[in-house]
Amino acid sequence: MQPVPADPTVLHPMPEHPRVVLLKPLVKSPLIEVGDYSYYDDPDDATAFETRNVLYHYGPERLVIGKYCALGTGTRFIMNGANHRMDGPSTFPFPTMGGSWAEHFDLITGLPGRGDTVIGNDVWFGHGATVMPGVRIGHGAIIAAGAVVTGDVPDYGIVGGNPARLIRTRYDAADIARLLAVAWWDWPVRHITEHVRTIMSGTVADLEEAAAQTDRP
Repeated sequence: MQPVPADPTVLHPMPEHPRVVLLKPLVKSPLIEVGDYSYYDDPDDATAFETRNVLYHYGPERLVIGKYCALGTGTRFIMNGANHRMDGPSTFPFPTMGGSWAEHFDLITGLPGRGDTVIGNDVWFGHGATVMPGVRIGHGAIIAAGAVVTGDVPDYGIVGGNPARLIRTRYDAADIARLLAVAWWDWPVRHITEHVRTIMSGTVADLEEAAAQTDRP
């Protein structure tokens, strides 16, 4: 019998644990893009991810999350809408409060932004991780619990702290290049299904050998 892949369109992949949701079938905003099988785990209300975990998203920047990412409880993405003026005596956004203050809305338009927030594939976010606007996180990275990510994270980097610093990389530069060339997350899902054990516990060479067995686009 052929191995049967998991279904990427099911909201709750673990029906007995509703705290776990796949994000692709959940998100509705056209400004949030999520790849297959990326999930979020939250015992309170995982289905409220768009409003509770993607904050100050007034547009037009995008949040892009790759495939096969694991987001621990409380992972939050701060978007550019959180920005305030800092070139005057007060940072308070008076025009947003209404009344005649709204006449000064030009004071808060055109604030500098850092653009889209882009997360690669196979990234693991620990409990309570926070990602600041415009950050780019590479494939295979690990974000430690409680980390506040203010700058870009390299492929297969492990970062932690506030502000987050690079602790180490999971592989040396040569092996990272080999892993990026393999890009297992782009394999057909049926091929991934056949090689789950290699993807999870094999060597780089094992993964290359598995890659050679498929005609990956």
